[in-house]
Parts: sequence; structure tokens; C-alpha cells
Amino acid sequence: MSERRWAIAGKTLTALAVLSAILIAIAVVAMLRTGVSARTGPTKPETMVARTMRHFAVPAAARSMPNPVPLTPAVLAEGRAHFADHCAVCHANDGSGATEMGQNLYPKPPDMRKQSTQRLSDGEIFFIVKDGVRLTGMPAWGDAAGRDDQETWKLVHFIRHLPAITPQELEEMKRLNPVSHEEAEEKEFLEGAHETH
Repeated sequence: MSERRWAIAGKTLTALAVLSAILIAIAVVAMLRTGVSARTGPTKPETMVARTMRHFAVPAAARSMPNPVPLTPAVLAEGRAHFADHCAVCHANDGSGATEMGQNLYPKPPDMRKQSTQRLSDGEIFFIVKDGVRLTGMPAWGDAAGRDDQETWKLVHFIRHLPAITPQELEEMKRLNPVSHEEAEEKEFLEGAHETH
């Protein structure tokens, strides 16, 4: 490489380093002014980073994986029941993310009925559920060895179904949602009080 090219490369790297330092300084000042509370919405750069992290959470070869579980009413029902019991606490039964837990996460869970989730491939959704996404609140679920992959693929079918979920399905899911100890005691009390009248 000639001296002239080294000089150009050096100037380019210096300019990039200065620009990076300026951007980092701006981010630090903004953070100091607004804090790092989970209550505020993510900035555009944070959203971009989270989406990028989600993209990189999925191995490249997996992005084109088709769902190996055939879609049947029974498979959809199993996926719906699993979602109600395991996922709805953060994502809501309808996939909106509008739950107390979901709205207080940072970043907030996506509305899975929208295109930002629905346009993902089956393989991408599968690996996001199975392996989670660092720095987002989305944990890894299931067995790392793949012994329960069929259950995760059923969830993929249900997530695909979210934009068309019916009021009847949502009512069924309410009965399948986990309840706290206090909620169970209250329900038991109310049912007992009802029986004595």
C-alpha cells in the first residue's frame, strides 16, 4: 500500500473515531439528562439496536426453515393453550403486549399481530422463542437439546394466527392464564360463597 493510501486510510479512521466519540458523548449526555428508566419508550437508535439484536439472535441458516409441524385445529389449540399459560403474562392473550408486565419491560414486547412480527419467517420466530434475545427481556424457552421443539413450532402457528384471533378464543385463553395465589383464593372463596346461596 502506498504512503498516500495509508494517509487516506489514517484520516478516514481518525474521522470515524472522532464521529463515534461525538455520538457516544451525545448518548451519555442524553442518558444523564433523562436517566435509564424502563418507563420511557425506547429511542429510535435503541429500537434499531433491539431489532438488529433480534435479527442476529437467529442463525442465518435457520431463517429459511419451514415449520415442520402441519397446521391443524388441534395443533392451533395446543399452541393457543401453551401461549396462554406461558407467554400471555408479557405478550397478552391477543399478542398486543398490553399487560402490566409487558408494559413495564424495556424494551416493551412487540405487538405480535403487526407486520414487524408477522413478516418474520417461521424459522426466525422459532429461534426467537427457543433461544431468546439478549438485552430485550425475551428469555430462552424450552430444552436446549431440542426435545420440546414440537411445542415451540406449535407456538409459531399460534403466533401466525394472532391477527385473526376470535373473541371466543380469547375467552378460552382467560381460563388458561396462570393466576396468583391471591387470585386463586378469591376465586375459590367466590365459588364457595356462590354454592352456599
